[in-house]
Amino acid sequence: MTSSVLDAVPDDDQWLWDINFHGVVNGTRAFLPLLVAQDSGAIVNTSSVFGLAGMPFQSAYCSAKFAVRGFTESLRHELRGTGVRAVTVHPGGITTNIARNARIRKDPEGLGRTKDQMAAQFEAMTMTSPEKAARIIVRGVEQGRARILVGPDAYLFDVLTRVAPTHYFSVLARLQGALRRRSNGDAR
Repeated sequence: MTSSVLDAVPDDDQWLWDINFHGVVNGTRAFLPLLVAQDSGAIVNTSSVFGLAGMPFQSAYCSAKFAVRGFTESLRHELRGTGVRAVTVHPGGITTNIARNARIRKDPEGLGRTKDQMAAQFEAMTMTSPEKAARIIVRGVEQGRARILVGPDAYLFDVLTRVAPTHYFSVLARLQGALRRRSNGDAR
């Protein structure tokens, strides 16, 4: 879902939250008692790089993914002393149908792009296949990591939000502009 805060439809925001946050909470609550009873295992919840950085036209998605991050980090501390771990996964752009299945009512930037054009632009920026993402996540869980970054773009987001916590978007926007110019053959 992509929308400005000004133009957002509350039902769309709720739909997104029901999937991206409440789905995680419900899944955790369903399996946590089993894992605690056996005193082993891991709850692995998927946030996003948008759970590390707020992005324009993604307020509902970012807020849900920040909530997943906070929920899972809180759970991690609650589980101290048990054999159960809580892991937060922060994928960057994964080549899936997420953009094609999104609710988009209009181009939030006013550029007149269709849903298919916006989905194609997103897909052009993805850097990781689902299979590679799965391998990274499994390896991270097996290594006992509490936080797993998936893809080179995830590492970029992580570093930028730490180094420039209030200016990361300006850096990302300049980088995105340079990448667009490069892909269009304009190497200024």
